[in-house]
Amino acid sequence: MTNTAVRPASDIEAPLVLTTDAPRTLGFLDQFALWGNFGISLFGPVTGALVAATTGSLWKGLLAVVVGCGIGALVLGGAAVFGSQTGAPAMTCLRGLFGRRGSMAPTVLNIAQNVGWATMEIIIISQAAVAVTSERWRWVFVLLAGVIATTMAVRPLGSVKLLRKFMVWLVLIASVYLFVQVLSKPMHDLPQDNVLGFWPAVDLAAAGVVSFAPLAADYTRHSRTNKAAFAGSSLGYGLAAIAYYALGVFAVATLQTNSEDVITALVVLPAGAIALLVLLVDEVDEAYANVYSTTMAAHNLIGKVDRRWISVAIGVLATGLALMVDLGNYTQFLFLIGSVFVPLFAAAIADFFLVSKMNWDVSGTARFRWQPAVAWLIGFVAYQVVNPGTVSRWSPFWTDVQQRVFNHQPVPTWLGATVTSIVVSMLAAVVLGRVGRRPLDN
Repeated sequence: MTNTAVRPASDIEAPLVLTTDAPRTLGFLDQFALWGNFGISLFGPVTGALVAATTGSLWKGLLAVVVGCGIGALVLGGAAVFGSQTGAPAMTCLRGLFGRRGSMAPTVLNIAQNVGWATMEIIIISQAAVAVTSERWRWVFVLLAGVIATTMAVRPLGSVKLLRKFMVWLVLIASVYLFVQVLSKPMHDLPQDNVLGFWPAVDLAAAGVVSFAPLAADYTRHSRTNKAAFAGSSLGYGLAAIAYYALGVFAVATLQTNSEDVITALVVLPAGAIALLVLLVDEVDEAYANVYSTTMAAHNLIGKVDRRWISVAIGVLATGLALMVDLGNYTQFLFLIGSVFVPLFAAAIADFFLVSKMNWDVSGTARFRWQPAVAWLIGFVAYQVVNPGTVSRWSPFWTDVQQRVFNHQPVPTWLGATVTSIVVSMLAAVVLGRVGRRPLDN
């Protein structure tokens, strides 16, 4: 193992620059609570409602949630071990795959993704707050969410301890209440307007969880053990995501709502506004995570700049964007995230555990390795061929490729883009990883 650290941290907070060693202060419970809070999100019911619409069936929707979140949680847990083993942030860990210069490509993509996620989190916080109060106060909630998230990103480890001590209990109470209210209503048949099938629904559920894999090592670099990092992240986030995605599926069946109106439907439940208010406060940790992880990704490019100033700049950018834009096409955003990061981290996990034997060079002199880069590309193509999406000027090309590959026949119903991409990426990483390896790599 090669670490970027050259001097110890001066206190129990996260290092200010990349070359400072990360303090190992987080145990299993700290990380379980942290990732559980990340998994409890207002985006959960929204994604669950999308899964319900994609399957057109309550039970298929719930099964798709369990399968998709389970797959995503395993990928997340594998990525979490990168940080606990190397002590490096997530994008710096990828130097072990692509070298110092090669890691800049996924770093730039991850920065763009995290800024987008931070913006979307601030937007949905403001929208939920507006549902409880009034539209005229939206800008106030945007600014408030942005300020709190940025402040938490400036002191990340202190925020983790705070979440474990206080917010987790309030959130559990609010969550149980919402489930009781939703499940007390009679069940109805789900609409059949936008049914795509079981595996596209799995892709949706998995993409939401896998979107946190590029962030995992930013926090688990502070883990005391690899086991605590894997179990805390995969169980914490996976179980919370399953619960909240399932809440969205049930809400479609009982409240007869959709992904656009599901938050409003929960607010109008008896005392629903109070429960949503608790979740609204908790949602800020999602925005904080994305602001902080954008900072950590930027450190792979400018490692000598104080992370606090980077966090403030990212927080201001995300807050400004949240004032100007709306949620847009959330479904296709999830599919695009999945197509990039599912194969990337599948290839990374296969290489880390099976090829490199948990011994990555993450230093500033790390060299480019073509094998995992090609495995990533192969997995990305596999995802696009199975699920081209509907993004203009992008999807038509992949739809044409899909038709050629499947001889103009429909894609088999058992073939999912997420599972296909993971299997293809991992196989490619293992096979190619044994080709042309230099003695130094062993």
